[in-house]
Amino acid sequence: MSTGPRNIWDSWARSVTPLGRASTLEPSPDPGGAATRLAQARLAGQYVVYEAEGGVWHYAAGSAVSLTARANSVTARAAGRTWTSRTDGRPLTAFAAALSALSATHRAADGGRHFYGWAAFELAHLLHADAEAAGERPLLHVLVPAVEVTFTEAETVVRAVDEAWLRKVADLLAEEAAQQPTPDAMTAEAAERVITAGTAAYGGVVVRTIEDIRAGLLEKAVVSRKVPLPAAPAVDFAATYLAGRRSNTPARSYLLDLGGYRAAGFSPETVLEVAENGRVSTQPLAGTRAHGLDPAENDRRRAELLSDPKEIHEHVVSVRLAWEEMAAVCRPGSVVAEEFMTVRSRGSVQHLASRLAGRLREDAGPWDAFASLFPAITATGVSKRDALHALARHEDGPRGLYGGAVFRGSTAGALDAALVLRTLIGDGDETWLRAGAGVTAQSSPDRETEETCEKLRSVAPYLRFSES
Repeated sequence: MSTGPRNIWDSWARSVTPLGRASTLEPSPDPGGAATRLAQARLAGQYVVYEAEGGVWHYAAGSAVSLTARANSVTARAAGRTWTSRTDGRPLTAFAAALSALSATHRAADGGRHFYGWAAFELAHLLHADAEAAGERPLLHVLVPAVEVTFTEAETVVRAVDEAWLRKVADLLAEEAAQQPTPDAMTAEAAERVITAGTAAYGGVVVRTIEDIRAGLLEKAVVSRKVPLPAAPAVDFAATYLAGRRSNTPARSYLLDLGGYRAAGFSPETVLEVAENGRVSTQPLAGTRAHGLDPAENDRRRAELLSDPKEIHEHVVSVRLAWEEMAAVCRPGSVVAEEFMTVRSRGSVQHLASRLAGRLREDAGPWDAFASLFPAITATGVSKRDALHALARHEDGPRGLYGGAVFRGSTAGALDAALVLRTLIGDGDETWLRAGAGVTAQSSPDRETEETCEKLRSVAPYLRFSES
């Protein structure tokens, strides 16, 4: 059915089946492995594994209840029905209205609901640049799961729409992890060939971006390069996720098959974190050096990172803009820098890191904060509008999920959004990696090219392939 916006979201929300059944199981000794086994079982058409802060893992699955936004419409699905509303180029407004209706219907009924989703990078064009550049593809997709499993050190909690789902999940978790054939891994030489593919062309892109900056068109752009992977043998996303997670130190990680995208990622930072009490924070990381197995060399690179004028400038301009974006949605005087220019290890690299926090205004909600902070400055540049124009000129085609966000939220107002970097991405028959570097007037094309290689080493060596 297709209808206007009045009462449409209330109708959709009333059609969403509550998570009326729950059970508490023993804690898992390997929560990431257990969540991944549930994903591999393909219990439903769509699933998400999301590693949150503090070693808490979530698995969510279902296919009946979803929201999908394009530039000019939002489509909701539940109970075999479809609702569509025009958005006049403001899909986040309609998205927030739909989730607000879900909150009103389900907060009291079943203790609230969580939702899982992604935002494509091209949503940025609607928010900050040219609406026409957003394209026709989905920009946001959310799953409201039929079953959700939360793994903590103390317990495993399963919530589901019915007893059948509870039993299905409990049985799978009770099974001994089957001894699976070890998927094929890339050789070190093959991984390096993937990592260095297209570097010559990327160096030229950096040169042209530096020319734009010196001409006064912008201050910084995070220019990326796409590394397509061969169609055969097929990449095993779950096995890649497990292998990569063992060797990475992400802020968040995720494995998903959701809304047309497949992804296995090790996000170095969050776009934003909103708590139910209105606290909001963001964690810009900008400035990079390699991080390896030699502690002395890591310390040398760390000291170099903290004293490099280009890296410091890149970081400071990112923090400055993040502060302005936080101030736009926070109570006056509440924005503070809780952390400034420390160094965080993220797998094969180390970054300069800061954290800004504040309190949302009474008239602002999590999606207002998302609209202000998305996409992360560290994936676009300064100013965002000018950087988006530069990326459109210099990058090859749309980014899609790369540089966007994977998130988990609640009808009570929480939202936790991971920046999609260091991620294996699949769409249809295509599978690829992507990495970028922050280009400023002081940039060296060789150094920025090497930075993309350093970042790709967080994922490429851990690629695993399905048996033919």
